Amino acid sequence: MTSPWGNQPQNPYLNAPTPGQNAPGYHMGNSFGGPVSGPVGGPGTPTGPAQKRSKRSSFKLGLFYAGGFLAVIWIVHIINYGIFFGGLSNFGIYPLDTSTVWHVFTAPLLHADLEHILSNSVPGALFAFLIGYSGHRVFWEVTTLAMAVAGAGTWLFGGVGTNHIGASGIIYGWLGYLLIRGIFNRSPQQISLGILLGFMYSGLIWGVLPTTPGVSWQGHLFGAIGGLLAGTFITSDDPPELAASKIAKKESKMQAKQR
Repeated sequence: MTSPWGNQPQNPYLNAPTPGQNAPGYHMGNSFGGPVSGPVGGPGTPTGPAQKRSKRSSFKLGLFYAGGFLAVIWIVHIINYGIFFGGLSNFGIYPLDTSTVWHVFTAPLLHADLEHILSNSVPGALFAFLIGYSGHRVFWEVTTLAMAVAGAGTWLFGGVGTNHIGASGIIYGWLGYLLIRGIFNRSPQQISLGILLGFMYSGLIWGVLPTTPGVSWQGHLFGAIGGLLAGTFITSDDPPELAASKIAKKESKMQAKQR
């Protein structure tokens, strides 16, 4: 797949060429602070129009997911309070309530108030852009795993009688993925970005601890775990040279078994 840090040399093992704050009664995410900028591109071997088109396409894809994230949560928020007067917030996660277990898919779209949604907008858009830059499959694999683990953990351990809403579980998952993916992808650019994000958002570590009443630390904790699992196990984000190495090792093992 395309590396988010620039085009890589053509993979000799693949058939195709490498393409260039809190409202009462709700548990929600904490404030993430101001925007952060970091390197989203990187040096690559290919040059010329093809490289420019590839980077431009990846950049547009990142913007698509960043804009899509903002559009969805803000449209839902406006509808929730403009039409239903906050009634949609009942579709949050109610721990151990079997009749509402499917709310793990709706809770991330809901926010308790303006401060809540604003605190999630900037980091959410930034992380969505950085992951979306890598491609459709990577974005949805990371997002799905973060949402599933955050939702399941919150439903199991969130506390009976509480209601958990907000996108911060997914946002913690995105951040967890961005922090470690460079290690498993053996990418110096991605490792550097992870260090930068870790430094800029180091204060978020307190969000996974039960320090602030009304904040869903369970969603933060399990969302981060989901992101770390995604960074560890998904392979759709492998840089071309790493994918080639894995294929070569697999073929070598197969040949050894046939001898």
